[in-house]
Amino acid sequence: MHAAKLLSVATVVGMMISAGTLHAQNVATAHKDVLLQSDRSWNGVAYKPYSSGQPQLTMIRLTIPAHTALPWHTHPCPNAGYVLEGQLTITDRESGKQHTFHKGEAFAESVDDIHRGQSGNTQTVLLLTYAGEVGQPTSVPVKGEKPEY
Repeated sequence: MHAAKLLSVATVVGMMISAGTLHAQNVATAHKDVLLQSDRSWNGVAYKPYSSGQPQLTMIRLTIPAHTALPWHTHPCPNAGYVLEGQLTITDRESGKQHTFHKGEAFAESVDDIHRGQSGNTQTVLLLTYAGEVGQPTSVPVKGEKPEY
């Protein structure tokens, strides 16, 4: 009787596999490309230690029309960007330092430093990820400026 039950179970499993209800899975590791890992922003300023608030990640896709300078602003938390399309030139207002990031490049944004981004001859599309806290804005306009987005 025991052999008959095993044969019956084997038959059912075989039918399930042939019917596609049981699938073998490949178990393997994935390939990673580290796009950015930094303890400081693009302009060399080191990030400060995190506070003890409730963490909140925010990811946005930002589209900037061609030949457009964003308003001057700051970010209250560390964040990283990735250029999906076009290019972005970031300017630090105090030092005048600039850096241009092109399609496929990642960058670490500045925290509490007044800066702005500017697109080039084509629209710029960015993927931005902010590591902030619940209730904290991701961008703060400088007095007299419009919001960045």
